[in-house]
Amino acid sequence: MAMKSKTDETAMLAEGAPAAVFTSETGTKGIEHTVAALKDGMAQAAVGFEKTQARVKEGMEKAMRTAEDFVAFGQGNMEAMMKASQIWAAGMQDLGKQVAATAQGSLEETMATFKALATVKSLKDAIDLQTGLARTTIEKTLAESGKLTDASIKLTEQTMAPITARVSLAVEKFAKPA
Repeated sequence: MAMKSKTDETAMLAEGAPAAVFTSETGTKGIEHTVAALKDGMAQAAVGFEKTQARVKEGMEKAMRTAEDFVAFGQGNMEAMMKASQIWAAGMQDLGKQVAATAQGSLEETMATFKALATVKSLKDAIDLQTGLARTTIEKTLAESGKLTDASIKLTEQTMAPITARVSLAVEKFAKPA
C-alpha cells in the first residue's frame, strides 16, 4: 500500500473527501493498545492455567491419599486374616490334643475293663462290668462332646474377632459420606 503524500491529502480535501490521516502517534497508540490487550489476555490465561493446575494437583493428591488408604486398609485386612489363621491353627491343634487325650483315656479304661473281665468269677460280674463300662463311656462321651462344642464355639469367636474388627473399621471408615 503506497503512502499518501501531502499533495494527495490536499487534493482529497479539495474534493470533499474525509482525510484519513495516519500519523506515527496514532500507530504507536494502536500498537500499545494491542500489546496491552495481549498482555492482559496472557495474564488471564496464566491465572486460569495456574488455577486449573492447582485443582489438578489437589485432585491427584487426593487420589494418591485414597490409594494409600486402600493399600493400608488392604494390608490391615491381610494382617487380620493371618491373625485369624494363626488363632484357628492353634485352636485346632488344642482341640486335636483334647480329642486325643479323651480317646487315650477311653482306651485305657476299656483295656482295664477287659483285664478285669478276665478275672471275673461269675456271669453276673461280667455283665455288671460291661454295663459299668458302657455307662461311663456314654457319660464321658456326652461330657466331652459338650466340652468340645464349647471349645469349638470359643475358637470360632476368637478366630472371627480380627475379621469382625476389620469389618467394623470398614463400615466406620467407608460408610461415611464424603
